Amino acid sequence: MRRIGSDAMPSAMAVRTDSPLLFDFPAGPDFSREIELIAAKGGPVAGVGEAGRGQLAGPVVAAAVILDPDAVPAGLDDSKKLDATRREALFEVILASAQAVAVASVNAPGIDATDIRRASLEAMRRAVLSLVVAPRHVLIDGRDVPPGLACNATALVRGDSLSASIAAASIVAKVSRDRMMTVFGQAHAGWGFEGHKGYGSEAHRMRIATLGGIAGFHRFSFRPLRRD
Repeated sequence: MRRIGSDAMPSAMAVRTDSPLLFDFPAGPDFSREIELIAAKGGPVAGVGEAGRGQLAGPVVAAAVILDPDAVPAGLDDSKKLDATRREALFEVILASAQAVAVASVNAPGIDATDIRRASLEAMRRAVLSLVVAPRHVLIDGRDVPPGLACNATALVRGDSLSASIAAASIVAKVSRDRMMTVFGQAHAGWGFEGHKGYGSEAHRMRIATLGGIAGFHRFSFRPLRRD
């Protein structure tokens, strides 16, 4: 990824001083865990987050991000706490300043073939293995570590509220998935995917009740699509 120069700060939480996102923010995720792991492991640390576990349609998307310790963007937080404008702005800053970013997904048929937990872990695994810089340690949002990683990893419950790297990954995953759903909405006019993003809104459920869902796109292992 392209790096943007910054004035290093003598603290664990260095920020890009030339960023338009540099304001006074309330306490949130920080880079302290990453600093400790970089010192202990002698190499980069990746944060991993995902988006799309609870929706009725579309893929589950995971992102892996290795932040530059000298260019940690200001204002990182759990993507669900940020509005769409802030997420989009941070998404661009993360891609411009991070050492490496990778995105991977598992589609609806893949989710139906296993379950959402295993599909989420598989998307995370693919994202980590797709990084152009190999991490020495990985911080995972949630309770589980994906199998098949090439390095040690730590799972952090509510990690996107604790770790700057996980928060960055959650933002990249969320924005990437939202953009996918907007494209799907354009391809399937009338379903409203660009608005509800696959969640079970009243309008979405009414379309499902009438049309039964879109093969290869809706999750037929999820209610109300699942028929027992």
